[in-house]
Amino acid sequence: MASRPPPPGRTSFYEEYGVIRDVLQNHLTEILTLVAMELPPDIGSSEAVLRHKLQVFGALRGLRRGSAVLGQYQAYSEQVRRELHKPAGFLSLTPTFAGILVHLDNLRWEGVPFLLMSGKALDERVGYVRVLFKNRACCAQSEQRWVAEQSACLPRQIIFHIGHGALGSPAVLVSRNLFRPTLPGSWEEVGGPPGLRLFGRPLSDFYVYSPVREQDAYSVLISRIFHGRKDSFITTENLLASWAFWTPLLDSLAREAPRLYPGGAESGHLLDFEFSGGQLSFSVQQPEQLVPGPGSAPAPSDFQVLRATYRDGPLVTAWPEELIAKLADDVEAAAVKAVRRFGQFHLALSGGSSPVALFQQLATGHYAFPWARTHLWLVDERCVPLWDPESNFQGLQTHLLQHVRVPHYNVHPMPVHLHQRLCAEEDQGAQAYAEEISALVANSSLTWCCWAWAPTGTPPPSSRSRPPGLEGEQLVVLTESPSGPRRRMSLSLPLINRARRVAVLVMGRLKREITLLVSRVGHEPKKWPISGVQPVSGQLVWYMDYEAFLG
Repeated sequence: MASRPPPPGRTSFYEEYGVIRDVLQNHLTEILTLVAMELPPDIGSSEAVLRHKLQVFGALRGLRRGSAVLGQYQAYSEQVRRELHKPAGFLSLTPTFAGILVHLDNLRWEGVPFLLMSGKALDERVGYVRVLFKNRACCAQSEQRWVAEQSACLPRQIIFHIGHGALGSPAVLVSRNLFRPTLPGSWEEVGGPPGLRLFGRPLSDFYVYSPVREQDAYSVLISRIFHGRKDSFITTENLLASWAFWTPLLDSLAREAPRLYPGGAESGHLLDFEFSGGQLSFSVQQPEQLVPGPGSAPAPSDFQVLRATYRDGPLVTAWPEELIAKLADDVEAAAVKAVRRFGQFHLALSGGSSPVALFQQLATGHYAFPWARTHLWLVDERCVPLWDPESNFQGLQTHLLQHVRVPHYNVHPMPVHLHQRLCAEEDQGAQAYAEEISALVANSSLTWCCWAWAPTGTPPPSSRSRPPGLEGEQLVVLTESPSGPRRRMSLSLPLINRARRVAVLVMGRLKREITLLVSRVGHEPKKWPISGVQPVSGQLVWYMDYEAFLG
């Protein structure tokens, strides 16, 4: 749904609530419940319809940060400064565009994504509901020979055109290769303007129906008020349910800087977005992003331009909660993609306190994660019994494994405790773990390797290898740590560099000094082992919170 910029006098309301409260929480949520609800036996009963709409809220999956993409047209802050008499340097964080991914956890809509979208100053003012059916057909003929009524390769869709846009009036459109609808007598089949196209297809691909007599929406609403009909209004229960559904997302986005777009046709593809692994992301990446500092009303000095890279690798920055959510979303997306392509996902995780938030996020907010096809490995392990509180595996067990359904044979703790001894070289625990990796992981190439920098600010434990772990053919090595317990078993740099994706998580103000130091060193793995992390055919991605990156 697209609309014009807020008119004078309404800017104060819009600045306080934004596009989500203004449009998505009310209008689009109402449409969502109408589309998704089960039809009541008595469709003419307004009470039954309201009751079934309320049931939809019980099936809605909770929204998280990765469920949304936000934008703001560039002239909006100036409009707010002018009309609300804000200081000259005021920059608004209120989104004027939002795309939201919604899922319903019930039998009918399981696995079906609902995309809600609304924005101001877009290239077209239009409102519609588009139901797009899955299409598994593959046609040998060229597209020019596809026949609308017969070809299975054409998109199969139902469009409820609410108003504005190229059609200009309400209409129901059904793909000719789907079925011919039967509508009440108050609707008639029409041809539509010649040459008109909708969603890339000519209007001739659809059966098109319009009302015989179009009525003004507000006239109908006032008439129903006089006649005491309640089916055009929501109940208090529905209103409260909608607030409860949207508020957690809005709270998580409170400090999120929306993507700026020029508005109209000049926006190009800036607002195009896609979904994968249960999250949304813009299709076109911006090289730089204005990021606000903490506080509800940021001043111009609170904004800094963040670089998109760190040590020549992609950099992801956010406040801690959003950063963890982003990392978890990326891991889930990679897992879904790997399972779809290879049938399994190999994930190596480090221990310590920093990854705990990631474990908890994966355990509680990622129901689509393919745990049954996921193998979990450790990046490093302290030389303590696995039941010891200092054990990295114990932390993984407490915060993740006991909350998700991972087959026990897919969990691979490091064998640091063999024959009543800890990390004894003669027990060959490192060699045994290397052989297990070689046997289960193709080319010993892990799909994802994710670790966090130690609380002391030193490089990651897996990179603090003694010289044998920095080069050569060893996959797993025994290492020494500057903090206790000193003895550890770790994946070697050669093995880490075989991974398809290496993610480094850096959080906290205490990490600022070391991030500066590491950013300036070259390839010096013997002095700075982290500089030796250079995936051969994969990618190194840095996840830093603002305090670690900006101080």
